[in-house]
Amino acid sequence: MMKLKAFLFAPLTCLILSATVVADSPEPKPLWKDGAPGAGGDQVGDLPNLTIYKAAGDGPRPAIVVLPGGGYGGLAIDHEGYAIANWLQDLGVTAAICQYRHRGKGNQGAGYKHPYPLMDAQRAIRTLRAQAAELNIDPNRIGILGFSAGGHLASTAATHFDDGNPDAADPIDRVSCRPDFAVLCYAVIGLNKPYTHRGSQRNLLGEDAPEELVESLSNESQVTEKTPPIFLLHTSEDTAVPPQNSIHFYLACHKHKVPVEMHIFEKGRHGLGLAAGRPGAEHWPMLCHEWMISRGILPAAK
Repeated sequence: MMKLKAFLFAPLTCLILSATVVADSPEPKPLWKDGAPGAGGDQVGDLPNLTIYKAAGDGPRPAIVVLPGGGYGGLAIDHEGYAIANWLQDLGVTAAICQYRHRGKGNQGAGYKHPYPLMDAQRAIRTLRAQAAELNIDPNRIGILGFSAGGHLASTAATHFDDGNPDAADPIDRVSCRPDFAVLCYAVIGLNKPYTHRGSQRNLLGEDAPEELVESLSNESQVTEKTPPIFLLHTSEDTAVPPQNSIHFYLACHKHKVPVEMHIFEKGRHGLGLAAGRPGAEHWPMLCHEWMISRGILPAAK
């Protein structure tokens, strides 16, 4: 398993998935034992799954669902999935990589558009909460972390949630899918805006989605006082997903008195991952760690 030191000091190219990471990764588990609702087949892209990296430590651990980016047409599973899970695990956080359905895979027409990615992300949160005791997780410290389009999905999960269905036959469906906190990294957030990442919107909703549906998933407009605490990361040089996405979400959180912290670094292209070796932006993992301590998600370092 790759350790934190490798992430912090290796060149950015070393964040690409190696055979060692694959070999040491836990076995992915399907989010639904008998097949996902709405699945159009039984190929890899039809079967959303969760890969859980359990953290060591005394007492129940916090947990985070990790959502790699990929424009809702793929998954950047290496530097926005495996590397992130190992970093979180080293911090004492149980990480769960969610390989959610998207337009680029699967047998359902052109792939899976809304609501399937959100359905999978919500199921991942419910799974961790319902199985908290056996996974040694604190059910009140379950967050979500997403990059780029995965950040849009994380922001959707943070603004669209329910308390669960107490009458559901499946015990996982009985618990809440509200994350207790969210980390949004160079996230796609606004839709139908001058700064929108059009490819992500098109893959998620298609070309002619109803205006009310688009607005409901432009998540800066969906923030309420019930939105959980938020950590935002972006760079000024990001031209693929401009920082206005994070800025407007920050302002919405501030308006609704949602605890929020934002870091916008001057330098750095889109898709930095842990940003190792990138001046300025390379500090975001440390800042996020400190934020988690300040929120009581993690204990203060001894």
